[in-house]
Amino acid sequence: MAGELLEFGYLFAVVAVTGAVALRLGLSVIPLYVVGGVAAGPHVAGRLGLPYVADGEIVALLAELGIVLLLFFLGLEFSLDRLRAARRNIGRAGVIDLAINLPLGIVIGLAFGWSMVEALLLGGIVYISSSAIVTKTLIDLGWIADPESEPILGTLVFEDLAIAVYLAVVTSLVLGGGSAGNGGVAAIGQSLAIAFGFLGLLLVAVQYGTGLFTRILDIENQEAFVVRTLAVVIPISGAALALGVSEAVAAFFVGMGFSTSGHRERIERLLVPVRDVFAAVFFVWIGLGTDPMLLGAAAVPLVVAVVLTTPAKVLSGYLGGRVYDLSTHRSLRVGVGLVPRGEFSLVIAALAASGTTQVMREVIPAFAVGYVLVMSAFGTVLMQRSDLVERLVFRGGTTEPSA
Repeated sequence: MAGELLEFGYLFAVVAVTGAVALRLGLSVIPLYVVGGVAAGPHVAGRLGLPYVADGEIVALLAELGIVLLLFFLGLEFSLDRLRAARRNIGRAGVIDLAINLPLGIVIGLAFGWSMVEALLLGGIVYISSSAIVTKTLIDLGWIADPESEPILGTLVFEDLAIAVYLAVVTSLVLGGGSAGNGGVAAIGQSLAIAFGFLGLLLVAVQYGTGLFTRILDIENQEAFVVRTLAVVIPISGAALALGVSEAVAAFFVGMGFSTSGHRERIERLLVPVRDVFAAVFFVWIGLGTDPMLLGAAAVPLVVAVVLTTPAKVLSGYLGGRVYDLSTHRSLRVGVGLVPRGEFSLVIAALAASGTTQVMREVIPAFAVGYVLVMSAFGTVLMQRSDLVERLVFRGGTTEPSA
Protein backbone atom coordinates (compact mmCIF):
# COMPACT_ATOMS: atom_id res chain seq x y z
CA MET A 1 0.00 0.00 0.00
CA ALA A 2 2.82 2.40 0.89
CA GLY A 3 4.50 1.69 -2.44
CA GLU A 4 1.29 2.37 -4.35
CA LEU A 5 0.73 5.63 -2.50
CA LEU A 6 4.30 6.69 -3.26
CA GLU A 7 3.72 5.83 -6.92
CA PHE A 8 0.62 8.00 -7.03
CA GLY A 9 2.57 10.79 -5.39
CA TYR A 10 5.12 10.47 -8.18
CA LEU A 11 2.34 10.60 -10.78
CA PHE A 12 0.96 13.86 -9.41
CA ALA A 13 4.47 15.27 -9.10
CA VAL A 14 4.85 14.62 -12.84
CA VAL A 15 1.54 16.41 -13.45
CA ALA A 16 2.64 19.38 -11.33
CA VAL A 17 6.09 19.72 -12.92
CA THR A 18 4.90 19.36 -16.53
CA GLY A 19 2.06 21.78 -15.85
CA ALA A 20 4.51 24.32 -14.44
CA VAL A 21 6.78 23.93 -17.49
CA ALA A 22 3.80 24.44 -19.81
CA LEU A 23 2.80 27.62 -18.00
CA ARG A 24 6.37 28.94 -18.12
CA LEU A 25 6.65 28.24 -21.87
CA GLY A 26 3.14 29.47 -22.64
CA LEU A 27 2.18 26.11 -24.18
CA SER A 28 -0.85 23.88 -23.81
CA VAL A 29 -0.40 21.46 -20.91
CA ILE A 30 -1.75 18.48 -22.87
CA PRO A 31 1.28 17.53 -25.00
CA LEU A 32 3.60 18.10 -22.05
CA TYR A 33 1.45 15.84 -19.87
CA VAL A 34 1.83 13.14 -22.53
CA VAL A 35 5.60 13.66 -22.78
CA GLY A 36 5.86 13.67 -18.99
CA GLY A 37 4.03 10.35 -18.92
CA VAL A 38 6.47 8.86 -21.42
CA ALA A 39 9.47 10.03 -19.40
CA ALA A 40 8.06 8.90 -16.05
CA GLY A 41 6.74 5.57 -17.29
CA PRO A 42 8.18 2.06 -17.21
CA HIS A 43 9.61 2.33 -20.74
CA VAL A 44 11.93 5.26 -19.98
CA ALA A 45 12.41 5.88 -16.26
CA GLY A 46 11.93 2.18 -15.52
CA ARG A 47 14.63 1.12 -17.97
CA LEU A 48 17.02 3.67 -16.49
CA GLY A 49 16.56 2.19 -13.03
CA LEU A 50 14.71 5.26 -11.77
CA PRO A 51 11.40 5.37 -9.86
CA TYR A 52 8.57 5.17 -12.35
CA VAL A 53 4.77 5.23 -12.60
CA ALA A 54 3.39 1.85 -13.65
CA ASP A 55 0.65 1.70 -16.28
CA GLY A 56 -1.63 -0.28 -13.97
CA GLU A 57 -5.35 -0.81 -13.62
CA ILE A 58 -5.84 1.88 -10.99
CA VAL A 59 -4.16 4.58 -13.08
CA ALA A 60 -6.20 3.43 -16.09
CA LEU A 61 -9.38 3.72 -14.00
CA LEU A 62 -8.51 7.27 -12.94
CA ALA A 63 -7.77 8.09 -16.58
CA GLU A 64 -11.17 6.68 -17.53
CA LEU A 65 -12.77 9.07 -15.04
CA GLY A 66 -10.94 11.89 -16.81
CA ILE A 67 -12.53 10.96 -20.14
CA VAL A 68 -15.97 10.67 -18.53
CA LEU A 69 -15.80 14.06 -16.82
CA LEU A 70 -14.43 15.85 -19.89
CA LEU A 71 -17.30 14.58 -22.02
CA PHE A 72 -19.82 15.24 -19.26
CA PHE A 73 -18.78 18.89 -19.27
CA LEU A 74 -18.99 18.90 -23.06
CA GLY A 75 -22.62 17.74 -22.76
CA LEU A 76 -23.35 20.59 -20.34
CA GLU A 77 -22.61 22.99 -23.20
CA PHE A 78 -24.72 21.09 -25.74
CA SER A 79 -28.44 20.73 -24.91
CA LEU A 80 -30.64 18.16 -26.64
CA ASP A 81 -32.66 20.93 -28.33
CA ARG A 82 -29.44 22.35 -29.75
CA LEU A 83 -28.34 18.90 -30.88
CA ARG A 84 -31.70 18.22 -32.53
CA ALA A 85 -31.73 21.62 -34.24
CA ALA A 86 -28.26 21.00 -35.68
CA ARG A 87 -28.76 17.31 -36.56
CA ARG A 88 -28.70 17.95 -40.33
CA ASN A 89 -25.47 19.93 -40.16
CA ILE A 90 -23.95 17.38 -37.75
CA GLY A 91 -24.81 14.59 -40.17
CA ARG A 92 -23.43 16.38 -43.22
CA ALA A 93 -20.21 17.50 -41.51
CA GLY A 94 -19.77 14.06 -39.93
CA VAL A 95 -20.19 12.23 -43.23
CA ILE A 96 -17.61 14.51 -44.87
CA ASP A 97 -15.20 13.80 -42.02
CA LEU A 98 -15.78 10.05 -42.27
CA ALA A 99 -15.60 9.92 -46.07
CA ILE A 100 -12.23 11.69 -46.21
CA ASN A 101 -10.31 10.31 -43.24
CA LEU A 102 -11.32 6.66 -42.82
CA PRO A 103 -10.65 5.69 -46.49
CA LEU A 104 -7.33 7.56 -46.41
CA GLY A 105 -6.13 5.43 -43.51
CA ILE A 106 -7.25 2.27 -45.29
CA VAL A 107 -5.38 3.29 -48.44
CA ILE A 108 -2.21 3.96 -46.42
CA GLY A 109 -2.42 0.49 -44.89
CA LEU A 110 -3.02 -1.21 -48.23
CA ALA A 111 -0.11 0.73 -49.76
CA PHE A 112 2.21 -0.90 -47.20
CA GLY A 113 0.98 -4.34 -48.19
CA TRP A 114 -1.29 -4.88 -45.18
CA SER A 115 -4.43 -6.99 -45.33
CA MET A 116 -7.85 -5.35 -45.58
CA VAL A 117 -8.60 -5.94 -41.89
CA GLU A 118 -5.22 -4.48 -40.87
CA ALA A 119 -5.79 -1.48 -43.12
CA LEU A 120 -9.29 -1.04 -41.66
CA LEU A 121 -7.76 -0.89 -38.18
CA LEU A 122 -5.32 1.77 -39.37
CA GLY A 123 -8.20 3.68 -40.94
CA GLY A 124 -10.02 3.86 -37.62
CA ILE A 125 -6.92 5.00 -35.75
CA VAL A 126 -6.32 7.96 -38.08
CA TYR A 127 -10.03 8.77 -38.54
CA ILE A 128 -11.28 9.59 -35.08
CA SER A 129 -10.27 12.75 -33.26
CA SER A 130 -9.79 12.76 -29.50
CA SER A 131 -12.96 14.00 -27.79
CA ALA A 132 -11.05 14.36 -24.52
CA ILE A 133 -8.08 16.31 -25.89
CA VAL A 134 -10.13 18.52 -28.21
CA THR A 135 -12.68 19.32 -25.49
CA LYS A 136 -9.98 20.18 -22.95
CA THR A 137 -8.19 22.42 -25.45
CA LEU A 138 -11.43 24.16 -26.46
CA ILE A 139 -12.02 25.00 -22.81
CA ASP A 140 -8.44 26.09 -22.15
CA LEU A 141 -8.29 28.36 -25.21
CA GLY A 142 -11.79 29.80 -24.69
CA TRP A 143 -12.98 28.48 -28.06
CA ILE A 144 -15.96 26.82 -26.38
CA ALA A 145 -17.87 30.12 -26.66
CA ASP A 146 -16.86 30.76 -30.30
CA PRO A 147 -18.93 29.85 -33.38
CA GLU A 148 -16.40 27.24 -34.52
CA SER A 149 -17.04 25.18 -31.40
CA GLU A 150 -20.43 24.01 -32.69
CA PRO A 151 -19.17 22.16 -35.80
CA ILE A 152 -16.21 20.82 -33.82
CA LEU A 153 -18.45 19.44 -31.07
CA GLY A 154 -21.01 18.19 -33.57
CA THR A 155 -18.35 16.30 -35.52
CA LEU A 156 -17.01 14.78 -32.30
CA VAL A 157 -20.50 13.53 -31.44
CA PHE A 158 -20.89 12.02 -34.91
CA GLU A 159 -17.46 10.35 -34.64
CA ASP A 160 -18.23 8.87 -31.22
CA LEU A 161 -21.47 7.39 -32.54
CA ALA A 162 -19.77 6.14 -35.72
CA ILE A 163 -16.98 4.52 -33.74
CA ALA A 164 -19.53 2.43 -31.84
CA VAL A 165 -20.57 0.85 -35.16
CA TYR A 166 -16.96 0.60 -36.34
CA LEU A 167 -15.79 -1.16 -33.16
CA ALA A 168 -18.62 -3.68 -33.37
CA VAL A 169 -17.59 -4.55 -36.93
CA VAL A 170 -13.80 -4.69 -36.49
CA THR A 171 -14.04 -6.59 -33.20
CA SER A 172 -15.88 -9.37 -35.02
CA LEU A 173 -13.35 -9.30 -37.87
CA VAL A 174 -10.24 -9.30 -35.63
CA LEU A 175 -11.43 -11.91 -33.15
CA GLY A 176 -13.00 -13.96 -35.92
CA GLY A 177 -9.76 -14.15 -37.88
CA GLY A 178 -10.77 -11.60 -40.50
CA SER A 179 -14.02 -13.19 -41.58
CA ALA A 180 -17.52 -12.03 -40.80
CA GLY A 181 -19.52 -15.17 -41.39
CA ASN A 182 -23.08 -15.77 -40.20
CA GLY A 183 -21.93 -15.88 -36.57
CA GLY A 184 -19.92 -12.69 -37.03
CA VAL A 185 -22.82 -10.87 -38.64
CA ALA A 186 -25.12 -11.97 -35.80
CA ALA A 187 -22.60 -10.77 -33.21
CA ILE A 188 -22.27 -7.41 -34.95
CA GLY A 189 -26.05 -7.03 -35.12
CA GLN A 190 -26.42 -7.88 -31.44
CA SER A 191 -23.70 -5.42 -30.42
CA LEU A 192 -25.28 -2.63 -32.46
CA ALA A 193 -28.75 -3.37 -31.09
CA ILE A 194 -27.49 -3.18 -27.51
CA ALA A 195 -25.49 -0.02 -28.17
CA PHE A 196 -28.25 1.93 -29.86
CA GLY A 197 -30.90 0.60 -27.46
CA PHE A 198 -28.90 1.93 -24.52
CA LEU A 199 -28.28 5.28 -26.21
CA GLY A 200 -31.98 5.47 -27.10
CA LEU A 201 -32.91 5.06 -23.43
CA LEU A 202 -30.46 7.81 -22.52
CA LEU A 203 -31.99 10.13 -25.11
CA VAL A 204 -35.45 9.49 -23.68
CA ALA A 205 -34.13 10.24 -20.19
CA VAL A 206 -32.55 13.46 -21.40
CA GLN A 207 -35.70 14.49 -23.26
CA TYR A 208 -38.20 13.84 -20.47
CA GLY A 209 -36.09 13.75 -17.34
CA THR A 210 -35.40 17.45 -16.78
CA GLY A 211 -37.50 17.47 -13.62
CA LEU A 212 -35.69 14.42 -12.27
CA PHE A 213 -32.25 15.88 -13.02
CA THR A 214 -33.33 19.08 -11.26
CA ARG A 215 -34.60 17.30 -8.14
CA ILE A 216 -31.46 15.15 -7.83
CA LEU A 217 -29.28 18.25 -7.47
CA ASP A 218 -31.77 20.42 -5.57
CA ILE A 219 -29.68 20.52 -2.41
CA GLU A 220 -27.73 23.29 -0.71
CA ASN A 221 -24.87 21.24 0.74
CA GLN A 222 -21.90 21.44 -1.67
CA GLU A 223 -20.43 18.06 -0.76
CA ALA A 224 -23.73 16.28 -1.33
CA PHE A 225 -24.20 18.21 -4.57
CA VAL A 226 -20.86 17.04 -5.97
CA VAL A 227 -21.36 13.46 -4.80
CA ARG A 228 -24.85 13.27 -6.32
CA THR A 229 -23.58 14.55 -9.66
CA LEU A 230 -20.82 11.95 -9.77
CA ALA A 231 -23.26 9.27 -8.57
CA VAL A 232 -25.27 9.80 -11.75
CA VAL A 233 -22.64 10.30 -14.47
CA ILE A 234 -20.11 7.64 -13.40
CA PRO A 235 -22.46 4.63 -13.00
CA ILE A 236 -24.25 5.39 -16.28
CA SER A 237 -20.92 5.71 -18.10
CA GLY A 238 -19.72 2.48 -16.52
CA ALA A 239 -22.88 0.66 -17.58
CA ALA A 240 -22.40 1.93 -21.12
CA LEU A 241 -18.83 0.65 -21.22
CA ALA A 242 -19.91 -2.74 -19.86
CA LEU A 243 -22.44 -3.01 -22.69
CA GLY A 244 -19.86 -2.15 -25.35
CA VAL A 245 -21.06 1.44 -25.76
CA SER A 246 -18.74 4.44 -25.68
CA GLU A 247 -18.59 5.74 -22.11
CA ALA A 248 -17.74 9.12 -23.63
CA VAL A 249 -21.04 9.26 -25.53
CA ALA A 250 -22.96 8.19 -22.42
CA ALA A 251 -21.29 10.89 -20.29
CA PHE A 252 -22.05 13.43 -23.02
CA PHE A 253 -25.75 12.57 -22.92
CA VAL A 254 -25.85 12.77 -19.11
CA GLY A 255 -24.26 16.20 -19.37
CA MET A 256 -26.99 17.26 -21.79
CA GLY A 257 -29.55 16.08 -19.24
CA PHE A 258 -28.06 18.27 -16.52
CA SER A 259 -27.64 21.23 -18.90
CA THR A 260 -31.34 22.11 -18.63
CA SER A 261 -31.68 21.36 -14.91
CA GLY A 262 -30.92 24.89 -13.78
CA HIS A 263 -27.77 23.69 -12.01
CA ARG A 264 -25.31 23.97 -14.90
CA GLU A 265 -23.36 26.94 -13.56
CA ARG A 266 -23.07 25.41 -10.10
CA ILE A 267 -21.84 22.10 -11.56
CA GLU A 268 -19.19 23.94 -13.55
CA ARG A 269 -18.08 25.98 -10.54
CA LEU A 270 -17.75 23.03 -8.15
CA LEU A 271 -16.60 20.22 -10.43
CA VAL A 272 -14.09 21.96 -12.72
CA PRO A 273 -11.17 21.21 -10.34
CA VAL A 274 -12.25 17.55 -10.13
CA ARG A 275 -12.47 17.34 -13.91
CA ASP A 276 -9.07 18.91 -14.45
CA VAL A 277 -7.31 16.59 -11.98
CA PHE A 278 -8.62 13.43 -13.61
CA ALA A 279 -8.12 14.85 -17.10
CA ALA A 280 -4.45 15.44 -16.27
CA VAL A 281 -4.13 11.79 -15.18
CA PHE A 282 -5.68 10.71 -18.50
CA PHE A 283 -3.11 12.58 -20.58
CA VAL A 284 -0.22 11.29 -18.48
CA TRP A 285 -1.65 7.78 -18.83
CA ILE A 286 -1.40 8.04 -22.64
CA GLY A 287 2.31 8.66 -22.24
CA LEU A 288 2.79 5.83 -19.72
CA GLY A 289 1.80 3.28 -22.33
CA THR A 290 4.16 4.62 -24.97
CA ASP A 291 7.35 2.60 -25.51
CA PRO A 292 9.74 4.71 -27.62
CA MET A 293 11.76 1.58 -28.47
CA LEU A 294 8.83 0.09 -30.40
CA LEU A 295 8.31 3.11 -32.60
CA GLY A 296 11.06 2.08 -35.00
CA ALA A 297 8.96 -0.80 -36.40
CA ALA A 298 6.23 1.65 -37.34
CA ALA A 299 8.39 4.69 -38.18
CA VAL A 300 7.72 4.80 -41.93
CA PRO A 301 3.92 4.30 -41.72
CA LEU A 302 3.88 6.82 -38.88
CA VAL A 303 5.65 9.54 -40.87
CA VAL A 304 3.46 8.91 -43.91
CA ALA A 305 0.29 8.98 -41.82
CA VAL A 306 1.19 12.22 -40.03
CA VAL A 307 2.09 13.96 -43.31
CA LEU A 308 -1.08 12.83 -45.12
CA THR A 309 -3.74 12.74 -42.40
CA THR A 310 -3.03 16.13 -40.84
CA PRO A 311 -4.02 18.16 -43.93
CA ALA A 312 -6.83 15.68 -44.65
CA LYS A 313 -8.36 16.29 -41.22
CA VAL A 314 -7.95 20.04 -41.59
CA LEU A 315 -9.66 19.85 -45.01
CA SER A 316 -12.59 17.77 -43.74
CA GLY A 317 -13.02 20.08 -40.76
CA TYR A 318 -12.86 23.12 -43.01
CA LEU A 319 -15.60 21.69 -45.22
CA GLY A 320 -17.61 20.88 -42.11
CA GLY A 321 -17.30 24.48 -40.97
CA ARG A 322 -18.58 25.64 -44.34
CA VAL A 323 -21.59 23.33 -43.88
CA TYR A 324 -22.39 25.46 -40.82
CA ASP A 325 -22.02 28.62 -42.97
CA LEU A 326 -18.96 29.79 -41.06
CA SER A 327 -16.41 32.10 -42.66
CA THR A 328 -13.32 30.65 -44.29
CA HIS A 329 -11.18 31.70 -41.30
CA ARG A 330 -13.45 30.09 -38.71
CA SER A 331 -13.87 27.00 -40.89
CA LEU A 332 -10.09 26.62 -40.94
CA ARG A 333 -10.11 26.73 -37.15
CA VAL A 334 -12.67 23.91 -37.18
CA GLY A 335 -10.24 21.81 -39.22
CA VAL A 336 -7.31 22.65 -36.96
CA GLY A 337 -9.44 21.86 -33.91
CA LEU A 338 -10.06 18.28 -35.06
CA VAL A 339 -6.40 17.31 -35.59
CA PRO A 340 -5.63 15.82 -32.12
CA ARG A 341 -6.04 12.04 -31.81
CA GLY A 342 -6.15 10.15 -28.53
CA GLU A 343 -8.17 7.70 -26.52
CA PHE A 344 -10.17 5.90 -29.21
CA SER A 345 -7.08 5.38 -31.36
CA LEU A 346 -5.52 3.59 -28.39
CA VAL A 347 -8.67 1.50 -27.89
CA ILE A 348 -8.42 0.34 -31.52
CA ALA A 349 -4.72 -0.42 -31.02
CA ALA A 350 -5.54 -2.57 -27.99
CA LEU A 351 -8.06 -4.47 -30.10
CA ALA A 352 -5.46 -4.96 -32.84
CA ALA A 353 -3.02 -6.39 -30.28
CA SER A 354 -5.44 -9.28 -29.73
CA GLY A 355 -5.27 -10.23 -33.42
CA THR A 356 -3.36 -13.08 -35.04
CA THR A 357 -0.90 -11.38 -37.40
CA GLN A 358 2.42 -9.70 -36.61
CA VAL A 359 1.17 -6.40 -38.04
CA MET A 360 -1.82 -6.48 -35.68
CA ARG A 361 0.10 -7.57 -32.60
CA GLU A 362 3.24 -5.44 -32.96
CA VAL A 363 3.21 -2.84 -35.73
CA ILE A 364 -0.27 -1.36 -35.29
CA PRO A 365 0.00 -0.86 -31.49
CA ALA A 366 3.43 0.75 -31.91
CA PHE A 367 2.06 2.93 -34.70
CA ALA A 368 -0.92 3.98 -32.60
CA VAL A 369 1.02 5.13 -29.55
CA GLY A 370 3.45 7.07 -31.73
CA TYR A 371 0.62 8.56 -33.77
CA VAL A 372 -1.32 9.62 -30.69
CA LEU A 373 1.79 11.14 -29.11
CA VAL A 374 2.60 13.16 -32.25
CA MET A 375 -0.95 14.17 -33.12
CA SER A 376 -1.98 15.07 -29.56
CA ALA A 377 1.04 17.35 -29.22
CA PHE A 378 1.00 18.72 -32.76
CA GLY A 379 -2.77 19.16 -32.79
CA THR A 380 -2.93 21.17 -29.58
CA VAL A 381 -0.03 23.36 -30.70
CA LEU A 382 -1.82 24.00 -34.01
CA MET A 383 -4.95 25.02 -32.11
CA GLN A 384 -2.96 27.31 -29.86
CA ARG A 385 -1.17 28.87 -32.86
CA SER A 386 -4.23 28.95 -35.12
CA ASP A 387 -3.61 32.62 -35.89
CA LEU A 388 -0.28 31.69 -37.47
CA VAL A 389 -1.94 28.88 -39.44
CA GLU A 390 -4.51 31.34 -40.74
CA ARG A 391 -1.83 33.78 -41.87
CA LEU A 392 0.03 31.00 -43.69
CA VAL A 393 -3.11 29.72 -45.44
CA PHE A 394 -4.70 33.08 -46.19
CA ARG A 395 -1.61 34.94 -47.24
CA GLY A 396 -2.03 38.68 -47.08
CA GLY A 397 -5.26 38.33 -45.11
CA THR A 398 -5.96 39.04 -41.46
CA THR A 399 -7.00 36.61 -38.80
CA GLU A 400 -10.54 36.66 -37.53
CA PRO A 401 -10.80 37.43 -33.80
CA SER A 402 -12.53 35.10 -31.36
CA ALA A 403 -16.08 35.91 -30.42
